[in-house]
Formats: sequence, C-alpha cells, structure tokens
Amino acid sequence: MKQSAVAATSLLIGVFMTSVTWADIRLPAVIGDHMVLQEKTLVNLWGWSDPTEAVDVSVSWDTTVYHGRGSSSAKWSLQLKTPAAGGPYTITFRGHDTITVSDVLIGEVWDCSGQSNMEMSYSWGVKQYTADVNNAANQSIRLFHVPRLTAQYPQDDLKGQWVVCSPDAVKTFSLAGYFFGSKLHQVLAVPVGLIEANWGGTPAEVWTPRDSIEKNPVLRTAADSLKKSAGWPVEPSVTYNAMIYPLVNFTIAGVIWYQGESNVGTASTYHELFSTMIRSWRAAWKNDFPFYFVQIAPFSGYDGIRGAFLQEAQTKTLDVPHTGMIVVSDLVADLKNIHPIDKKDVGYRLADLALSKTYGQKDLPVEYPLFKSMNISKGKAVISFQNVANGLMVKGNVLNGFYVAGADKVFKAASATIKGNTVEVWSKEVPSPVAVRFDFTSSSVPVLFSKEGLPVNLFRTDEWNEVNTPAQ
Repeated sequence: MKQSAVAATSLLIGVFMTSVTWADIRLPAVIGDHMVLQEKTLVNLWGWSDPTEAVDVSVSWDTTVYHGRGSSSAKWSLQLKTPAAGGPYTITFRGHDTITVSDVLIGEVWDCSGQSNMEMSYSWGVKQYTADVNNAANQSIRLFHVPRLTAQYPQDDLKGQWVVCSPDAVKTFSLAGYFFGSKLHQVLAVPVGLIEANWGGTPAEVWTPRDSIEKNPVLRTAADSLKKSAGWPVEPSVTYNAMIYPLVNFTIAGVIWYQGESNVGTASTYHELFSTMIRSWRAAWKNDFPFYFVQIAPFSGYDGIRGAFLQEAQTKTLDVPHTGMIVVSDLVADLKNIHPIDKKDVGYRLADLALSKTYGQKDLPVEYPLFKSMNISKGKAVISFQNVANGLMVKGNVLNGFYVAGADKVFKAASATIKGNTVEVWSKEVPSPVAVRFDFTSSSVPVLFSKEGLPVNLFRTDEWNEVNTPAQ
C-alpha cells in the first residue's frame, strides 16, 4: 500500500510538472510590424507576460538592451530612447519566447479623432480624390485604423494593425487625416504615423472619461439630455474606454480633431466639455501634447443659430494652452450637406497649423482673424481684429454678413467697409448701435478674409443668447 501511494504521488507530481507551461509574451495591437515610433524621445513599450518574467528588448538602431519584468498582474513595461527619424528597423522582445517586430520607422505620430467629418473617407464616394488615392502609395506613411468599439470600463487593448500607406489602405482611411499626414511628410521629409480613432455621429461626451463628466454637475446634466441613437453611442466615456484609453501608453506628437456637430444641441456646455476632454486626454497620456481642431462647417440644417453657438464655443476653447483651431466656413460648396466634401484643404490647413506651431516652420499663414474689440463712434461700430497685421480683403463684390442692433436687441443687416485693419459697420435703421454680429448664423459663408487668405471667424459682441440673427 505504501509503495502504491508513493507511486501515485509520483505520478501526480509528474503530471503536474509536465502540465506547467510558460505563457508567451504578448504585445498590444498598436505595437507591431510597420509601426511608427515618435522620434527623438522616450517611448513606451509594454505588454503581458508571466509574473516576474524578464523581458529584454533590443533594437537595431543601437546596441542598447532594455529590460522589463512581468508584474504581479502579468504586465510589463519599459521605455526606450528613439533616434532621429529613419528606418526601417527591427525590435526584438525576448522572454520565455521571442517576438521580432519588423519594418519599424521612426518619425512623427499623430492621432486623428472625432466624428463623421474626420471619419469621412474616399469610400464614401468622394470621387474628386481619385487621383490622390491612386497615387497614395508611400512607404514612409503608415496607417492604423481603430475599429468602432465601446466599453463600460477602460480597456488594455484593442483590435487593429499598422499598414503601409497604399491606395487600398487610403480608400477607407480618414481623408482629412491622410492629407494632414501627407503634407507633414512632404514638408518635414520624415516618416509619419497616423492613428485613426473616430465614429460618425458621436458627441464629445463618449470620448471623455466618465469621472470627468460625473463629477461636474453641468456636464452630467448635458450628457443626460443627449438623445439615444441607433447609429452611435451617447453614453459618456464608452468610446474613450475602448478606442482611446488602450492607446495612451503609445507616444504621440499630438492630436487632430474634427467633431462638434452632434453637440450643437448642447452648445452652451461644449466649451467646458471640450476643454475637459482635452485636459483628460493629456492627463491620461501624461503628455501636454498639441491639440489642433477643426471648427464645424456651416450647415443649414441646424435650427436657428445653434450652429453658431457651437462654433463660438469651439473658439473659446482656444484658451486651453497648446491648442489651435482652423476655420473652414469658406470650404463649403453645399450648405445642405453636413459633410463638406473638401477634405484636402481641411487636412492641409491642419498640417500648416502643426508645421507652424509644433515644428517651427516660418511664414505660414495659420492665425485666423478673430474679433478683438468694438468702438462706437458717430453711429458707427468700428471693429478691430487680432491676426490682421497685413490687412483685410473681401472675396466678392459686397462685404456682407454684418448685423447691428440697438438697445431693443433687434438685429438689422448692416453696411460695412474696410478701414485699414478695421471694419466700420452701420445701418440707417439702427442710429445708436450697441451690438454687432458677423456671420453669426448656422449657415453663413464668409466673404471677409485676411490678406493671407484666411477667413475671418464669426463673432458677436453681445451675450443675448435668446436673440436670433436674421438671415441676410
């Protein structure tokens, strides 16, 4: 009996020993073949392994070996130093097994996010970009598409893979993002990596961490007022959790953003919401990266002047440090289409903003004329602007889009004329003006520009939220 017991025990031990296996190290989707790593900085690499497992990482651009070790939660992470732009390189990860990531470039990495106007691709039927797409093959541009996903809690990983820029890859990629990246590559002559994470129809609440909204009564009330849709989520944080949070360890140069149409109904809180979202992303990345965004375009389908209120809220978000906004009100061919088809100029204007503010390129016109002050003199309002050092100009025969109102708050279409770097505004129907609005409707297309060709941003000098601007 004793011998049998010993034999049985030995057999059990043998079975146990032969069943012990070491788990393979695993990488997140965003770390893989064809990726671009941010140049000349410390970048994060991370993944999963057995607890206490040593993970050594070697790179082909130098002889340094970087060391990580699995934690009690079976995760490992480390930082490595990247050189100036170049490649292709390989990165080798060694633990109980070995993974080699190939065709890695070092360059500039940008996230491209928002709703449908950022999501819009050639596959939507935008045929005027056929030549651009057919000529899109470029080994130095890499694309990573994040599929539509939601989650109630922040996720560690997502689906997707890096691909080399090709006509087939570009067909379903953000046009605005692609044209942004292609111009960066053309001017900087470095590899560019573009991460696309967007979802048409989504309000900014879904891209904002839940706790940032829940702890703010104003934002929580606005979020509760959003109407549910069959085509996209409206619950706070659900796309942030699934489509953004898994990327926050991946080092980026900055973010470009095109969203706001789905927040027109909550425009009064959008400045606070958008500012909160930007700060939350930066906190998650632990990086005060530049954040450049597109002001929504004019659209006749918005009720009253709600579109103008949202554009105004976006303009106010320029008070967040290291942000920039492009105005695209002049790039609209059809005011009945909420998706303007000109995405090349949108991408190029975003690229100019980044080239100027992030990469120090000189003499690029990127500062849009903004309202500065108003002075009333002899029945006329004299409007001064920021960013018009070289003066103003009119595209067309008539300078329109201006309205004036007296103390009765009734706006009348006004006459206007350029006087140097200012505009004089008046109306015979308003002998004592107290307020001026410019293009402050949902569907105004500007005719007033800086001499550099950038449209003057809409504005109002009043705070009469209950007063509509009449159509001119």
